[in-house]
Order: sequence, then C-alpha cells, then structure tokens
Amino acid sequence: MPTQLTDSALEPLVAGLTPDDQEQVRQTARWACARLATLHNALGETHIEHALGSAQILSDLQADAATRCAALLIGVSEDPGAEPQRASNPGAPTAPSSAEVARLVQGTRALLRLGSIAKGASDTAVDPMAQKEMLRKMLLAMAADLRIVLIRLASRLQTLRWHASSKVVCDPLLAAETLDLYTPLANRLGIWQIKWEMEDLAFRFTDPTRYKDIARLLEEKRVEREAFIARAVEELNTALRTLGVVAQVSGRPKHIYSIYNKMRLKHLDFSKLFDVRALRIIVQNERDCYTALGLVHERWVPVSDEFDDYISRPKPNGYRSLHTVVADEAGRPFEVQIRTQSMHEFAEYGMAAHWRYKEVGNKGGQAPATASALEYDKQLAWMRQLLAWNTEAGNRSTTEANARTQRQAEERIYVLSPQARVIELPAGATPVDFAYHLHTDLGHRCRGARIDGQMVPLQTQLQTGQTIEIVTTKSGGPSRDWLNLQLGFLASPRARAKVRAWFNAIELQQRTVQGQALVEKELQRLGKTAVNLEQLAQQLGFAHAEDLYVAAAKEEFSLRQIDAVFQPAVPEQELRPESLLSHSARADSATQTGKSGVLVVGVGSLMTQLARCCRPAPPDQITGFVTRGRGVSIHRADCASFSTLSARQPERVIEVAWGGNVAGTVYPVDLSVQAQDRSGLLRDLSEVFARLRLNVIAVNTQSKASMAYMAFTVEVHDGAELQRALSALKEVTGVLTAHRR
Repeated sequence: MPTQLTDSALEPLVAGLTPDDQEQVRQTARWACARLATLHNALGETHIEHALGSAQILSDLQADAATRCAALLIGVSEDPGAEPQRASNPGAPTAPSSAEVARLVQGTRALLRLGSIAKGASDTAVDPMAQKEMLRKMLLAMAADLRIVLIRLASRLQTLRWHASSKVVCDPLLAAETLDLYTPLANRLGIWQIKWEMEDLAFRFTDPTRYKDIARLLEEKRVEREAFIARAVEELNTALRTLGVVAQVSGRPKHIYSIYNKMRLKHLDFSKLFDVRALRIIVQNERDCYTALGLVHERWVPVSDEFDDYISRPKPNGYRSLHTVVADEAGRPFEVQIRTQSMHEFAEYGMAAHWRYKEVGNKGGQAPATASALEYDKQLAWMRQLLAWNTEAGNRSTTEANARTQRQAEERIYVLSPQARVIELPAGATPVDFAYHLHTDLGHRCRGARIDGQMVPLQTQLQTGQTIEIVTTKSGGPSRDWLNLQLGFLASPRARAKVRAWFNAIELQQRTVQGQALVEKELQRLGKTAVNLEQLAQQLGFAHAEDLYVAAAKEEFSLRQIDAVFQPAVPEQELRPESLLSHSARADSATQTGKSGVLVVGVGSLMTQLARCCRPAPPDQITGFVTRGRGVSIHRADCASFSTLSARQPERVIEVAWGGNVAGTVYPVDLSVQAQDRSGLLRDLSEVFARLRLNVIAVNTQSKASMAYMAFTVEVHDGAELQRALSALKEVTGVLTAHRR
C-alpha cells in the first residue's frame, strides 16, 4: 500500500459530495495513509487497507463526509486488542478533521472496546441469547449518533471482504457474531445492500459445505435463468411503454443465505423455490406501481397467498414495495418486486439515503429542504425502534411501536458487570440499583462501588457502557436513606421494593417478638403456661401463632379473648319440656314474653336464651330447642347447628316468635368485614360503630397478604339498625365486603 494517494485513487471515496467535503475527505485519507500504511492487524490486513475499504463502503451507501472521514481515522482491526502500538495517534484528528468527526471516531472506538469486553464474558450462568439481545441494545444505546452504527457495519463488512479476497481463513466465531449481531442491525436500519452481502459472506465461513452446494445449484441453472429473465424484461419493457409507464426492469440478484433460510424454514427442496428467478420493476410513482402490478398479473398467473403490499402496509423498518409471485407458461413460479425510485434507494441504502437528502438540501446556497429535514428527524425517532429487538417480524402498529420504543431508548441504560454481563437498568440508575438487579442480598450488603475501576459515591448515576463493581460487607442491611427519593440512592422501583421488604420483615420480626411476650404473659396470668400456641391461635381464628402475636402487638386483638378459650363449656342436658316450667306456670297459662323478647307459644314464664352459634335478632325467622338447665335455646331458622339438633331430637323443637319490644333489649350479632389492610383501618371502623351508638362487645382481626379479615360482635335493637351498620361499614375506605355471619 503506497504512503501517498492520488486524486484518481481517491475519486471513489468522494463521490456525491460537494467540493469542500471532497477536499476534507482527500486530506483525511492522505493523513491516515501516511501514518497507517505500514501497520497490520493480527490477521495481516493493513490498517489503511481496512480504513479505505470501510470508507469506500460508506461512499457506496452515499454517507456524508463526516462519516467517511471518521471511518478513515479509526484505523483499527476487528479485534481492538490486536492493534499494535503506534508512534502517532490517529485518534486525535488534525486540521482536516472537525469536532463532528472526532465525536464519531470516539463513539466508534467505544463500541470496539465494548465488543472486546463482551468477547471476554465469563458469566456462564447467563442465557447467551438474552445476552446477545442486551448487547445489541447496548450497542445502539451507546451510539448517540446512529452514523456510528453505520461505520461499525462498514468495518465488519470490510473484514469479511478481506477474508474472502485474501483467502485467509475467517474465524467461525467472528462470522457467527456477524449473523447474530450485525446483520440484524443492518436489517433494522433497512440497509439491504450491507445485510445481504454480510449474510452471504458470513454463511460462506460458518457453513462452507452448504454454501458451496447452493452456489453450485445456482450456477447449474444460471444460463437458463438468465435467458428467462432477458425475455421477461423485454416483454415487460414493451408492455409498460405501451401503457405510458416509465420503468426500469431488471433481474434481481439472488443471495445464497436467503435461499438457504427459505429451504430450511419452509422445508423446501432447491427446485421448489419460487424466488431463485426474480424480477424488479422500478417506476416513478405509487400509481405506476399498481399499474405495473396489474400488467404482471395479466401477463402471468398469480400464485395464491404469495402477494404482499408493503406500500400500504410498510415493514416495521420502513421498507416499502410490492411483492408478488407468478407462474410462467411452464407453471414455474418466480417473484416480481415493484417499487418507486425513492423506495428502492431506501431499501438499498436505508438511513444513508435520508442523510444524503438532508445534506443536499442545505448545500450550495439552496433553500433548506424543510420537508427532507423533517423526514430525517422522523426517521431518527423511528430508528429508536431498534431497541425493541424481541421479534424480527412483527405485525404491531408501526406508530405505536415507534412511540413506545423511543420512550424505551430514553428511559434505559446498559452497563456491564465485571464478568461482561450486560445489565439493563432505568435511566438515572445508581450502583445500588445495579447491585439489587444482580441479587437482593448483594444489594442489602452494598457499601461502595467502582465504575471503570474508580471508586464513586453510591448516588452516582450510571452511564451506558460503564463497567460496575460492587463493594460489599459480610453482613448487614440497607440504609433507610436509600428510600429517600431526594437523596438519589435508588431510581429503580424494583430496588426500592426490595429495600422496603427488608425493613417490613424487620418490623414484622420485632412485632412478632413483642406480641409473643404479651401472649405468654397473659397465659402466665391465667396459669396456662403448658399450652400449644399453634392450636391456641387456631382456636382464636388465626392461621398461625405468628399472626396472633402480630395482632396482639398491633393492639388489633384483645388478650381477654384468650380467657374465654379456657372457660368450660356448659353441656347440653337432657330435660323434659314440662320440667322447664316455673312453680307458677302451667301448660294452660297465657303466653308471655321473656326478657330476650321471645314468646314461647303456649308456655309462660319460660327461661330463654339466644344461641351464640347464629345470634338471632329481630326480624329473623326463629325456632326453639329445649335444653337442660338453660331453658329454651333460640336459633335462627336457617342455623346449621339447629338443623343438626332437630334432626337428632325432633321432640325438643318448640315453636317460638318475637314478642313486643322490651325496653332496652339488645341482641348481639356477628359481623364480618374484609378490607385492604392499611394503617388506621380499625380506628375508622370503630368510629362507624360509635357514630351509630352501637356497643361492640368483641373484636377479632388478622392480616394476611395485604388483606384484613375482621370479626365484630355488636349489640343491635333490630334488623333495621343492623342494616344501617352494614351500609356504613361498606362506605369506609378500603372495605371490600361487610356482612352478617
């Protein structure tokens, strides 16, 4: 490689540029050649050969002058670790360069360093496919200017071309990385010219046997294919001229990798592929596209289910064209693509075409190309769709996808662990967020951090591309300061939730210990120290003893209820109905009302009591059951316990009814409330009872999974008072249900 470049040798590099930009590219190329001509990378390619090749690819894509200059100044190999020491630093541009070029050089070198780090990843526990996706996202997030991605694509394509031309064996890992990372990038950018060539070259190195087999099959049919295409082109040109449609008709080049993919995915033999023979029609406007489509369908028979209108429904990356498959006279299918010139340029050059339009609109004293500039800005916003990488072909609404992924680009950063694992975090994330993302325990024990080897405060906001290392203590927990948003320790809601959970667990533990001490003290007072606490908790309506302890510590449970558990139950005694009569009562005496407000039909002055199992109250339908020693037990007619008793001893059933209201008579009823647990809930419910002047004689509460389950025993005068109480309870904030048990 000569150390001096002539103007004629540089002519391909400056094609399409203004005179001033051409001179800038020439000076930059000569400056780079003088410093890099004798330097080689580990594979044998000279740095200047790589730089000129990359710049030529960018020139073919019609990229702007700054992009071509940046490619010339990078001068590094695919493996930046193999770059030799230089006497001079080409990364520090001299007079021919500008601040814009310097930024592009710096950004591209950052991507090269990222690639070097990622290749050395040692975290084998991470899903490789997920890491590839994260690496793509990180690559794009680091490229503040999307031209940096274009430079990187051109550099990789130049490396593949050099391997093909020099016959130097290409590392299969490099070729596989091209298919995994770079060709999908080119696809999303819409740069088919780079995409197809990189795919074919990479496939040639990853699977040379299949590559050669398909190439041989294409060559065997080449003469026949070219003859058919020549005839079809002539027929279409003649027909389109007759209709007054100006068009360019040509055969479309076939790509070996795309043929292989269709054979693999559709399980087809080579002879069954319909797009080995293909035509492309380029017209002046969209109306002519559909005119040409009608002509093609008139001339040949369309193949069903093989038509795609990407003009009215563009692909997510902006690609627009008509695709149809038709069959010739022998019934052999072939593909036809129809598009306008602008659609074709976008398909071939992608974003480079829009950079070119913007550049032309502001050069040479021409009026600013407002529409082109707006379209350029629109495309830059669209490009952030690259960050939504989950599917290569989606049917989502393009507008919605663009808006969503643009927000994603603005709200996410991508950093590296010491093992080169790519971590996605919200924008503004700190080392503490990073630690909690890796592991909850690592976050709890985080005490310091290093960013790219330098110690930093824990509030430092991370930037895409940085390598983070966490300094921990052997034990301990988070600081309450981390939950203070104004101090800036945490940006991730997920990390804040983990810190809150830690403190909630500590508080729960403290309340459990406190409540256990209260319960044990009450048991000592009652002389019941040898008690199974789990069984006691279940008898009191709690699932576990810990729930009882917490309720006692939060004063949501009265310890006096424990005493009731140990009170001996009065057994049901056998008693004849006539033995229930008082000394002054006889079977023929007048019917009277007892103190409970219940009439025992046909019996006077008879002792009655309201059953605790169902707690009847007016106007419930009631019935009676004769007991021994406790008179008549009054049950609700639908009481399950009464049903069992009456089925066993039907002779004990006695007819009863509510009598006239006895002054001051109240009836205890059980109410059940289910609500979202919150501070002050019990207080608000108690205020309802106080407002209605209802006496609460028992309360039992427990919390589980953020829900509160409460049971109240309340004294009411009648059913109307009960309904008012239930309606008022349902209006309390957080209450989901309130009903009588």
